[in-house]
Amino acid sequence: MSARNYANTLREPEGLRYNGLALLYAGLGWALGLMGILQDSLAINALATLLLAHAMIIAAYLVHECAHNLVFRSIRHNAALGRALTWLCGAAYGTYEDIRYKHFRHHVDNDDVVWFDYEWFFREHPLTLRVTRILEWFYVPAHDLIMHGIMIFTSFLIPERRAQRKYNVTVIVIRAGLFLALLIAAPKAAFLYVLAYLIMMTVLRFMDSLQHDYPYSLTLFTKGRPPRKGDVEWEQEHTYSNPHSLRFQRLNWLTLNFGFHNAHHADMNLPWYRLPAKHREMYGDPADAVIPLSAQLRVFHRQRVRRIMDNHEEDAPSGREWLRAAQRAEVYGGNAASFLTSF
Repeated sequence: MSARNYANTLREPEGLRYNGLALLYAGLGWALGLMGILQDSLAINALATLLLAHAMIIAAYLVHECAHNLVFRSIRHNAALGRALTWLCGAAYGTYEDIRYKHFRHHVDNDDVVWFDYEWFFREHPLTLRVTRILEWFYVPAHDLIMHGIMIFTSFLIPERRAQRKYNVTVIVIRAGLFLALLIAAPKAAFLYVLAYLIMMTVLRFMDSLQHDYPYSLTLFTKGRPPRKGDVEWEQEHTYSNPHSLRFQRLNWLTLNFGFHNAHHADMNLPWYRLPAKHREMYGDPADAVIPLSAQLRVFHRQRVRRIMDNHEEDAPSGREWLRAAQRAEVYGGNAASFLTSF
């Protein structure tokens, strides 16, 4: 395929620069990070772990772009790239199509549509809840590890996914085999890989935790019209933006502008590099329209145990009141939410 024909497959010409650089960074960063954690130097190990973690983060947000068909013109090309990227960010155990379906339900239903009732699970397993709270106090994303465990064995735990068992087992065998080989050959590198993955989990949930204030709904596999479907005004009222910085815009590239979440929900057909302009069109650049990074960090720190469950009180503020409370770091935020977990 010629360069011109390749460019014509892209959603828009600018994507060659922005998505091309992001994809190159994710691929090279993952490979160089993996090489770096195999070195003897502790300094190189530390830098490589951070590089590997960030490469996984960018790969994850590129999966999100593919799910919205924002990289290529065709659904087929987006799906092919999205499937490949799930291998980099550890989300390949289920199917890319499931990730995409659940995420679109989130947008269309204006809800956090899920299958797994984790609050019920914790109530039925109090020891697991206690251990999870202890680990979360030490900033270990234990709640996310439970979600990741379900994702690994998705076809065995979710009845609606039984038909995927052959694929699921194939991915488990390949990834477990590669990790076991790494663990035997280079235990330190295996530990650093796990650490990089935990960093990715932490960043993804950090970004997701304050972007909506509604509880989850156990309707992933049910039919019927959701009560808030198509209510654009309600959607914007209960969606919040948490960019890293309004002054230093390129800092937001660290998470592919995912913090401009109101802009993304206002027009989910905009690629990541156009979201800041959409945000300015909607709000200008006033600080009172976003949750500042300082408040995000305070909420993440103060509520790291409290937000695990029962964090959606009926009398809690919502809409504009919730935004003001979040700006003062007086909310709990959500937990263990990620577009990569398709259940």
